[in-house]
Amino acid sequence: MRAIVLLVVMLMSGPLFSQVRVSKLVIKAKETYHLEQSDILVADTLIMLDSSRLVLNKLKPENFLRIKVARFGNHCTIDARGIDGQAGRNGTHGITPTGPCLNGSPGKDGTRGLDGTKAVSLFMYLERVTVRGQLIIDLDGGKGGRGGNGGNGGGGSPGTMHCYGGNGANGGKAGSGGNGGNGGVLTVTITRPQTFKDLILAKKVIVKNLGGDAGATGRGGYHGGAGLGPSKKNGKDGVPGDYSSNGVSGEKGSFVIQAN
Repeated sequence: MRAIVLLVVMLMSGPLFSQVRVSKLVIKAKETYHLEQSDILVADTLIMLDSSRLVLNKLKPENFLRIKVARFGNHCTIDARGIDGQAGRNGTHGITPTGPCLNGSPGKDGTRGLDGTKAVSLFMYLERVTVRGQLIIDLDGGKGGRGGNGGNGGGGSPGTMHCYGGNGANGGKAGSGGNGGNGGVLTVTITRPQTFKDLILAKKVIVKNLGGDAGATGRGGYHGGAGLGPSKKNGKDGVPGDYSSNGVSGEKGSFVIQAN
């Protein structure tokens, strides 16, 4: 009830809230409609043909769809999933010097992968709905980005009769993985709730609201090799870079069907 009151206030508040209001919206087969510049779509009729997509405004934490009559074809998708985090940057490799008997320089650390974002929470207000094939409502959280690899350590340069070979440098530490985003909250308010429940039981409507996968750690940088010299005047190998931790998976969202 509170959500319904909130939507009414938003629809009546004029320029404070941007919305898309149409009498009839038809998304053609294999086409994608982006709900941009708004987080509210109000339509008397929404028709999504086969393999069409409705992508919600992912810059807003919540989106609202108020539809009197909704008709879906086969393999239709309402995309409210979170955005995947980008991978961390790899560390730069160390340098192996050209002069004799010099130590290599260490590899740089990789950076942490970015977190995936939380999925959009979607409030759908429907009067009548038909699904000819299958509708997927995707509210999965975004995946965490993989951590960057550590840079390889530079090798030591060769030794001479007068000095030992240089020491190899240590590899850089791996970046940790980003966290997965949480799944979104889906609230469907419909005149006949059992109709929507039957569509789910028949697998005509698939709701996906899992948390995003955790990003994996990057790889530690390889160690630099010892510089070799005559009469076993060798340097020492460096130490491989450490691996870091994986991110944390996001949490599953929730799903509610209620009557108008």
